[in-house]
Order: sequence, then C-alpha cells, then structure tokens
Amino acid sequence: MPPLEMLIAFTLAALVMNLSPGPSNLYVMARAIGQGVRGGLAATAGLAVGGLVHVLAAVAGLSAIFTHSPTLYTLVKLAGAGYLVYLGINYWRAARAENIAQPQPGAEASAGGKPLIAVFKESILVEVTNPKTALFFLALLPQFVAPEAGPVWTQLLVLGLIVTASAVPCDILVAVSASKVSDWLLTHRHAPRIQARVSGSILVTMGVAIAGNEAVSLAK
Repeated sequence: MPPLEMLIAFTLAALVMNLSPGPSNLYVMARAIGQGVRGGLAATAGLAVGGLVHVLAAVAGLSAIFTHSPTLYTLVKLAGAGYLVYLGINYWRAARAENIAQPQPGAEASAGGKPLIAVFKESILVEVTNPKTALFFLALLPQFVAPEAGPVWTQLLVLGLIVTASAVPCDILVAVSASKVSDWLLTHRHAPRIQARVSGSILVTMGVAIAGNEAVSLAK
C-alpha cells in the first residue's frame, strides 16, 4: 500500500483533475442539460464502469512490465511524465485560445432523449473506447508506486480505484448543477478557463518533478 501522505496527495490531485473541463464531465453536462439530473447520473454511472475497465487493463499491463523488465518500467514512467507535461500544456493552450468545448443546450431534448439504460450503456462504451483515458492511467499510476511499499499490482489497483471513485462525486456535482446553471455554464467561459489553467499547471509540475526524480535515480 502506498504511504498515507502519498495517497492523500494523489487523491487531491485526482479530484482537481476530475473537476477540470474534459470529455467526461462535459459529456455528463450535456446529458444533464438534455435529459435532466437522471440522465447525468446515468452517464456518471456508465463512465465509472468504463473507467474500471481501464484500471484493470492498466494494472495487468503495468504489473507485467514491472515484473519482467524494471528498466522498461522506468522508461514507461519517464514517457508518462512527458505525457503529463504534454497534457498540461494542452490545457493551457485550450484556455488561452478560449476553445474549451461547450455542450449545446437541448441537444438531447430535441431528439426526445434516450432511455436511461441506453445512456448508461452508451456511457460505458464512450469511456472504454476513449484512448485518452487509457493513456492517462498508463501515464499517471506508475508515478505513485513505491516498490518497497508492497505488491505493485495492489498499489496500482488502489490508485486506479481512487481516480475512478473521485470522478464519481465530481460528475454527480456536474449532473446536479448543470440543469440549474446551464445558461451560465454555456455563456461564461472564465470558470472553465481557470479550471483548465489550474489543472494544466498541476500536470506540468507533476510531470517535471517526476522526470527530475527519475533522472536523479538513474544517475546514481
């Protein structure tokens, strides 16, 4: 099990990133605007199930790499750190260009909406087939594993579950609030821009710090 202070830091980082504007919470927002809170909650549940699929895949793959090739695992960590920096820079670019995607009001309502079970199933598929989610898990999880703290697969699983679990209350917040403040969310870009900049800064700082620590370790 990772140290408690690392778990706390990881959970806080996961919460901030899950609150930032991205495909998942914008998807939940669109469902909530079109079909009310229940539509947003159905999407939240489906995204969580899809996220668990990515967690299990990441745990299996990364555990195998760590067991059979520690050097390759280190390279994966360095590549992951670079990817986190890349994501952070993209957040800043999106915020600067003010092109953060916004869901359109009434998109689903005009089509009469979908049965909630259909929304749930579709949301699972959306998340499972999202390559960015897979890359994010592969980039983030290895950075917080301490081999001396116990079995690697257990640590990866705990960290993955934290990311997935912390996304649920964030998406529920979006679902509940979207229908009430949808007009404000759709017309004011300052809030998502600030969120994007905060998230981008966290990702860049995290990636640079991880890459620096790994470089120091390799130099010893």
